[in-house]
Amino acid sequence: MLDFAIFAVTFLLALVGAVLYLYPASRQASGIPGFTPTEEKDGNLPDIVNSGSLHEFLVNLHERYGPVASFWFGRRLVVSLGTADVLKQHFNPNKTSDPFETMLKSLLGYHSGGGSVSEDHMRRKLYGNAMTAALQSNFPLLVKLSEELLDKWLSYPETQHVPLSQHVLGFALKSVTRLALGSTFEEEQEVIHFQKIHGTVWSEIGKGFLDGSLDKNATRKKQYEDALMQLESILKKIIKERKGRNFGQHIFIDFLMQGNLNEQQILEDSMIFSLAGCIITAKLCTWAICFLTTSEEVQKKLYKEIDQVFGKGPITSEKTEQLRYCQQVLCETVRTARLTPVCARLQDIEGKTLVLYALGVVLQDPSTWPSPHKFDPDRFADESVMKVFSSLGFSGTWECPELRFAYTVATVLVSVLVRRLHLLAVEGQVFEMKYELVTSSREEAWITVSKRH
Repeated sequence: MLDFAIFAVTFLLALVGAVLYLYPASRQASGIPGFTPTEEKDGNLPDIVNSGSLHEFLVNLHERYGPVASFWFGRRLVVSLGTADVLKQHFNPNKTSDPFETMLKSLLGYHSGGGSVSEDHMRRKLYGNAMTAALQSNFPLLVKLSEELLDKWLSYPETQHVPLSQHVLGFALKSVTRLALGSTFEEEQEVIHFQKIHGTVWSEIGKGFLDGSLDKNATRKKQYEDALMQLESILKKIIKERKGRNFGQHIFIDFLMQGNLNEQQILEDSMIFSLAGCIITAKLCTWAICFLTTSEEVQKKLYKEIDQVFGKGPITSEKTEQLRYCQQVLCETVRTARLTPVCARLQDIEGKTLVLYALGVVLQDPSTWPSPHKFDPDRFADESVMKVFSSLGFSGTWECPELRFAYTVATVLVSVLVRRLHLLAVEGQVFEMKYELVTSSREEAWITVSKRH
């Protein structure tokens, strides 16, 4: 998706770099309109913090200064692009490296890679292919995990409120750990332990590096470093156990091992999938269900398609490809939720200029999306709309492997749930968005369910 972690890492590294006074740039923004630094040392960081999030800051920036605007991270110039047309002019996939891999690994302290263009391309291709193969090999497991969540919800009284975010995060963790790391995570206590340390690492990547608070709190920093070491230890153990052996279940790590990668590279790719794949999947599934509860008509139309495609038969990988309207629902979920509101690239302008893609702004631009705040999957029945969406990296050739994984998992989960349940909103609840690396609900998202038959 012009990878979600382009922002998840490049932005964070830029802040770290600003503190260290790396790549000092001119304080003049080359005539690009925008904010001047609020503080000499921190640039516009105080303004970002006061806005509540980078996305909300960028909304204000582009409202005031137009589609191309500038501001400052410390001593580094940042140029933000805020319309689809401007992004199309800037983005050239033939000249783009994979900052998701490069920058996230730098943030985690990894240093492998950096080979030739062809070597990096082959490694990225192996990563994507391994994820696709893991999905294909373990599709029945995804259906099983989805049905386990369905059975849990079916056991509830119809008036009981369901903690959607909590349950879907658990489902996503099970899906990712089982498909990426194998039978080690068949036991519930192993998943719970993984969830705890995963949450510690991800929350600091999402917040502690962003606001600079992690380096100011020795206790939190040690907890983060300890959790990261624990994740690495788990991955190293699994890699060692599976190397040179045949298992009944073929997982992501197994497919990575079929490539010409050393153990460190396998560790790094497994870490990225374990961290990012889980969060993107959890939030996509959560927001899709949230929006379905608010639109009875959309849910009715989706149920009709699911019934036509599957009938009373099993949910299969081949048949899910026929769920065109379901894919429209998921695309509109990404757009309406602004699932990954910002991404970025470094560009050689006045030293190292950080170019932000204000995707959250672009995805709500009324000139591109009529009635932008309305959840309307039918808009994606128009091929020209889908082309715009694809050009932003949210579908098609340039979508990131983690989003492709999330689309597949969400399709299975939504099909299993909507086939048997009416998904209902809790009266009076408003789903308020919290814009971090991946957009989440600010508070627990509660729903109720009722049986269809």
